[in-house]
Amino acid sequence: MMKMKLGRTLLLFLCLKVFCYAVIATPQTCPASNVDKCGDSDGWEGEFFPGIPTIKYEGPSSKNQLSFKWYNPEEEILGKKMKDWLRFSVAFWHTFRGTGADPFGAPTKYWPWEDGTNSLNMAKRRMRANFEFISKLGVDFWCFHDRDIAPDGKTLEESNANLDEVAALAQELQTKAKKRVLWGTAQLSMHPRYMPGAATSSELEVYAYAAAPVKKAMEVTHYLGGENYVFWGGREGYQSLLNTDLEGELNHMARFFEAAVAYKKKIGFNGTLLIEPKPQEPSKPQYDWDAATSANFLRKYGLAGEFKLNIECNHAPLSGHSCQHELETARINGLLGNIDANTGDPQVGWDTDQFLVDIQEATLIMLSVIRNGGLAPGGFNFDAKLRRESTDVEDLFIAHIVGMDTLARGLRNAAKLIKDGSLFELVRKRYQSFDTEIGAQIEAGKADFELLEKKVKEWGEPTVAFAKQELAEMIFQFAL
Repeated sequence: MMKMKLGRTLLLFLCLKVFCYAVIATPQTCPASNVDKCGDSDGWEGEFFPGIPTIKYEGPSSKNQLSFKWYNPEEEILGKKMKDWLRFSVAFWHTFRGTGADPFGAPTKYWPWEDGTNSLNMAKRRMRANFEFISKLGVDFWCFHDRDIAPDGKTLEESNANLDEVAALAQELQTKAKKRVLWGTAQLSMHPRYMPGAATSSELEVYAYAAAPVKKAMEVTHYLGGENYVFWGGREGYQSLLNTDLEGELNHMARFFEAAVAYKKKIGFNGTLLIEPKPQEPSKPQYDWDAATSANFLRKYGLAGEFKLNIECNHAPLSGHSCQHELETARINGLLGNIDANTGDPQVGWDTDQFLVDIQEATLIMLSVIRNGGLAPGGFNFDAKLRRESTDVEDLFIAHIVGMDTLARGLRNAAKLIKDGSLFELVRKRYQSFDTEIGAQIEAGKADFELLEKKVKEWGEPTVAFAKQELAEMIFQFAL
């Protein structure tokens, strides 16, 4: 009898304990199905990143992992502050919506502030976490997709209302924190309606529907003082030419961009419109394959004066190029507007969106940026995500710190190369044969074939100068 009573008491205790745990574990925020009944509070008190200080510059000798070793925002390099050369931005989607999921595995990231819903109140909570993060990181800008910051509704009107409500909070928070939007965009790839494309869809109603969220996202970007607006055409391409009207789709995409230009001007948005080239994934291929393809498209349709390019470094190797090649192609065409700072894995054939940590690549990138006179009103957006196994909140800071330090170190190296001048003198000497009267005629378009043939007969067999590639590589490596 005594044992039975003891067993019942123990069972009652265990039940009470399980009940207590269930109550504690119950999310104190609104479920997605009950948003309207929950009020305005997002249910989170206190800091999102307790124990994480404001990140400061401590120099290369510092052993503090939560400090900058190379990025000193107020330091002047070549007559401009580092923060103005770099104009860093945090990508809302990877930082606050990245789950660690991949095609072979479930999500691995469950940040403390998440309640498992995609409710409007959860969206507001994430927005508050975003501004605490960028404030502690010391970054001036942030970027967003419409559907990343606000949940999709059952109708277009409901989706727009959700976006307006979150944007109002973002405006309040960024005014208080003195932060700005580097660029905004509309998510036109995830919803099933966009499976045949958005601006290049075979369905007129889908084409029209795609215009609506772009219109709204452009309005919100303008409302938030955004300095750019990006078009990334993940579904703007094809899987097979057998069932594709290639010319028709390209024409439709051009008309879509023309309408975007017209609406930008109508609402008084002075930001730069940017196209982000990518060769494939998810489409095969995408119409904005690389910088050269995009530049040709813009010229063909008379849009070169209305758009610039947002070059994502990880997209470059997917199209068979280096990031430096893409940046230089955009720059010499007057189209370099912004850089998505990330990299890929040479052993992996897809878009892995890793944080850039290669000092050599960062130096090459910064040489292009300096030659471009900077990126403003664009900047460096960290379109990069933590690895699947990185699940500590602190990892969000460490990843951005190393990314910022890498580009800052690249800036210092590039400035060293420019001040030294040896590399540029080597290049000048390689092409010095054009620093002549006949060279000037060629570059002015005044040397016809008859003149050139006459010169060949006069000169005889040409002498080819040394290219000195190894010396160029030596000079470059010394700067690192």
